[in-house]
Amino acid sequence: MEIWPAIDIQNGQCVRLCQGDFSRQSVYNTSVVETAARWVAMGAQRLHFVDLNAAAGDGDNVAAIQAVLAELQASASEVDYANLAVQVGGGVRSEAAIDRYLAAGATQLVCGTRAIREPDWFETMTGRYPSRLVLGLDARQGLVAVNGWKQTTVWTVADAIRRVADLPLAGIVYTDIQRDGMLSGPNLDGLREVVALTAIPIIASGGVATLDDIRRVAETGAAGCIIGKALYEGRIALPDALAAATSTAAGH
Repeated sequence: MEIWPAIDIQNGQCVRLCQGDFSRQSVYNTSVVETAARWVAMGAQRLHFVDLNAAAGDGDNVAAIQAVLAELQASASEVDYANLAVQVGGGVRSEAAIDRYLAAGATQLVCGTRAIREPDWFETMTGRYPSRLVLGLDARQGLVAVNGWKQTTVWTVADAIRRVADLPLAGIVYTDIQRDGMLSGPNLDGLREVVALTAIPIIASGGVATLDDIRRVAETGAAGCIIGKALYEGRIALPDALAAATSTAAGH
């Protein structure tokens, strides 16, 4: 199972939110470049960025992401840049946004709101960018939420997955909103149901607080796990998280 350290960016700074609430925010590092470089130096081969300004329709952080990738590429002799996967989500609601982030060096882009609201558009985009797009599936009590988690739709998680079952996706990021940033443990039952619904790789997000949480997520068959607050608050050391994910996968 892959580990994706989360780097949420607002106004060029590394922050974390609780349950996606912009009023419940902690700033962990004013330098996004330093944050990303630290995770990569510790062994991360995956980075999950969320552009919170773009998600809120208040500008974007493309320049900050470009700076991160330029710095990491300049350090290619020290890190395995060639095998580094960079995922960017937040406000990816147009082909222009897709092109902008890919040009900045992103490997995969997470589409949520428009992918859910306009499945025909999303199908067209996945055809134009095969294996580069990821469905952002954000759930609140089993129903899909959109627009920065502010609106809950009538669609169930299963409905959303059925719609994309045959698309050439890079994966699905499944987030349990009520667990996000709360360090309360992941929703394992919900995650198992999602993994069972599709052969598309599932990346779990929300609630991971301990190494046991990582092992339990791996046991569901999830392909990846996004970790944020637990890393920033020192509850989990990234090398230990990588080891836990690898050992669980090896023993399964």
